[in-house]
Amino acid sequence: MNKAKKTGYQFGTFKGVFTPSILTILGVIMYLRFGWVIGNVGLIKTLIIVTISSLITFFTALSVSALATNMKVKGGGAYYIISRSLGIEIGAAIGLPLFLAQALGVSFYITGFAESITQIVPTLEIKEVGIIVLIVLFVIAFKSADLALKAQYLILVLIVSSLVSFFMGTGGNIVPISPDTIVPEKERFWPVFAVFFPAVTGILSGLSMSGDLKNPEKAIPWGTLASVASSYAIYMAIPVFFVQIVRDSRIFLVDSMIMYKVAKWGQFILAGLWGAALSSAISSLLSAPRTLQAIARDGIIFRFIGRGFGKNHEPRIAILLSFLIALAGILAGSLNIIASVLTMFFLTAYGLLNLSAGFGKLIGSPSWRPTFKVHWGLSFAGAFGCFAAMFMISPGATFIAIFISSAVYILMKRRGLKARWGDMKYGIVMLMVQFGLYKLAGGKPDEITWRPNILVLSGAPTSRWYLIKFAHAISHGYGLLTVASILPEKHVSGQRSEDMERTISNYLKERKVQALVKIYPADDLMSGVSSLIKGYGFGPVEPNTVLLGETEEEKNVLPFVGLIKMVYENKRNVVIVNEGQPPRSIKKDRHIDVWWSQKGNNAGLILALAHLLNTSPLWQKSKIKMKTIIFSEGDRIDTENGLRSFIEQGRLDAEVEVILGDEQTLFYTIKNQSRDADFVFIGLRPPAPEETVGEYSKYYSNLVQKTSGVPPTAYVLASEDINFQKIFSSFS
Repeated sequence: MNKAKKTGYQFGTFKGVFTPSILTILGVIMYLRFGWVIGNVGLIKTLIIVTISSLITFFTALSVSALATNMKVKGGGAYYIISRSLGIEIGAAIGLPLFLAQALGVSFYITGFAESITQIVPTLEIKEVGIIVLIVLFVIAFKSADLALKAQYLILVLIVSSLVSFFMGTGGNIVPISPDTIVPEKERFWPVFAVFFPAVTGILSGLSMSGDLKNPEKAIPWGTLASVASSYAIYMAIPVFFVQIVRDSRIFLVDSMIMYKVAKWGQFILAGLWGAALSSAISSLLSAPRTLQAIARDGIIFRFIGRGFGKNHEPRIAILLSFLIALAGILAGSLNIIASVLTMFFLTAYGLLNLSAGFGKLIGSPSWRPTFKVHWGLSFAGAFGCFAAMFMISPGATFIAIFISSAVYILMKRRGLKARWGDMKYGIVMLMVQFGLYKLAGGKPDEITWRPNILVLSGAPTSRWYLIKFAHAISHGYGLLTVASILPEKHVSGQRSEDMERTISNYLKERKVQALVKIYPADDLMSGVSSLIKGYGFGPVEPNTVLLGETEEEKNVLPFVGLIKMVYENKRNVVIVNEGQPPRSIKKDRHIDVWWSQKGNNAGLILALAHLLNTSPLWQKSKIKMKTIIFSEGDRIDTENGLRSFIEQGRLDAEVEVILGDEQTLFYTIKNQSRDADFVFIGLRPPAPEETVGEYSKYYSNLVQKTSGVPPTAYVLASEDINFQKIFSSFS
C-alpha cells in the first residue's frame, strides 16, 4: 500500500507545539505585571484570577484537542478547524481578523522589546530598534521556519534561567518605599483580571503550525495541554514566592521591575523578558503567514498569496505581507489603542473553537469520532468563559471585533463562496429543528402563537407567479412557505424530479423568495393534490393554509370544489387567489379592501392576512379598508362603532366604511365599491356537514361569477380549528 507523500517540516510535539505555545504564554505580563496583580487584589484573589484564566484556556485546549483528533488538521490552525467545522464564511470572518491580529502582534511584541532596550540605552529610538529587530526576525522566518524554531530553544533556555534566578532570589535589591511615595489606588478584581488574562492566551501558536507537524492529531493535544499545565504551575508558584519575599505590598503597586529586584541574578530576568518578547514576535511571525496561506488556498483572497516555496512549501508571499503589516504597526508608534482589539480576535477564535467542539458532540453526528474525547459541557463552558472575558477586558473593543468579523462574514455570504468540504452547520440546524419539533409536538397553537404555514399549489412558477408572489408577501418573516407542483406519474423519474425541484428553487432564489419546494408524483392532478395536502408536513409542522389558483376549465369545477371541501374538513385554511384585472401602475394611495361579514369565522383570518400583506415591502404603504354592507340605515352607527372597537382592540391600522345596500344588488355593490382597490379579500361560506360537493359548487361558482372583474381577489375560508376572530391581534 502506497503511503501518502508528506509535506512540510514534520515537526514533533515539543518543537512544533509545546515550545511556541509556552513561549507565547510566558510573556511580558508575567515579568512586568504579576507584582501589580498581587498588589491590587492580594495573594488569594491572585490565585483565583490565575485559576479562572487558566481554566478558560484549559477548556479551550481540550476542545482543540478533540477537534484536532477528529479531523486531518492541515495548515491554518484555528482558521482551518473553524472553517471546516462552522463553514467557510465563519472561518473567513475569524481567519482574516486573526491573521491581522497575529501580524500586528509582531509589531506589538517588538515595540515592547524596543521600549525595554531604550530604557537601558536612552540614546536609541524605539522605532529604529523596532525596525532593525523586525528585519532580523523577518530574515530568519523568510529563510526557514526550522531556523526560527531553533532560535526559540535559546529563548526557552533564557526564560527557564530567569525563573530559576527568580525562585533563588532573596529580594536583596528591593529598596523600601519612603513614606512620601504616592501609591496608586487599588483596582478591583475584574479590571485586574482583564489585565492578567492575555498572559494565558498563547495556545494558538502551536495550532497555527499544524501544516508542518509530523503527527498533528497527537502533537496538538499533548503539546497544547502540556504548555497550559506548565504555565499554570509557574503562575501559581510565582505569587506564592513573591509574598514570602516582599513584605510591603505597596512596592508591587509602584515598581514594575520588582521581579528583577527579587531575583538572585537580575540580568537573567532582563534576558528572559527580552526573550519572551522576541519569542512571541517569532511565534506570531510564523503563525500569521500560515493562517493567510490557508485562507488564500481556500479562495477567500487571491490564491497566489498562498503559494508555497521550496520542499517545505514556505509561505514567503504571506510572510512578506505579514512583514509589511508589522512594519506599519511599528511606524504607527504605540499600539496600546489596538492591543485590546487584538486580544478580542484571539478570544473570539477561542470561543468558536469551543463551540465547534461542543456542537460536534451535541449534534451526535456519526462522523464525530475524536480519539481525544471531551464532554460537550466543558467545551460550552470554555466558550462562555471566552466571551465573558472579552466583555470584562473591554466592551468597546469587543464590539469592534464583532463588527469587523460580522462585516467579513456578510461579504463572504454575498460572494457566495462554495466550500469543497462539509461542515457542522447542517447538523447544528438539524439539532435546533429536532429540539423545536419535540417542543411543538407538546402543545397546540392558539391565537397568540399562530403563524401562517402556507402550501402553494402553483404548478410551474412561471405560469402562476402571482400565487407565489402573494404567498411570499403574506409569509415573509412570519411563517413558512412551500411551493408545490404535481408531476404526472408517467413523467416521473428520480433524476427528473430532482432537476425540476432544483430549477424551481433556483428560480425562487433569483427572485429572492425564500421557500421550500416539493415535487409530488401522482397519477392525476386532483388525486395528487389531495394526497399531498393530507400527507405533507412533519409532526406539528404541517401546512395550516392551502393557497390555490382558480380553476380555469369548467369540467374541473366540481373536483376543485371537492378539494376545497376536503381541505376544510382536514382543518386547514383555504385561500383561492384570482389574478383579477391586469395590474395598473402603482399608486401612492394604494389600498386593500377587506369585506367584513358578521357570519362565519373568516373575518379574523382575513384581517390577519391583510395585516401581513400590509407589512410586506411592496404593500407597506397601502391602507387597509374594512368594508361591510348594511340593509338598514338604522344599523349604521352600531355597525361602525362595533368595527372601530374591534380594530382598536386589535391595534390594527385600518379605516371603516359602512355601505348601505340591499340583498339583490349585494355583489354589484361589492364590485362597484372595490373597483379602485389594489387587492380585495372576500370570505367564503363554510360548507355545511350535510352539504354535497355539487350543492356547495353552485354557491362557489355563483360567488366567483358575480365578483368577476374586480381587482386581484383572495377568497378566504378559515378553519374552525382556531378562533380566528382574535388571531389578527397577535400581529399588531
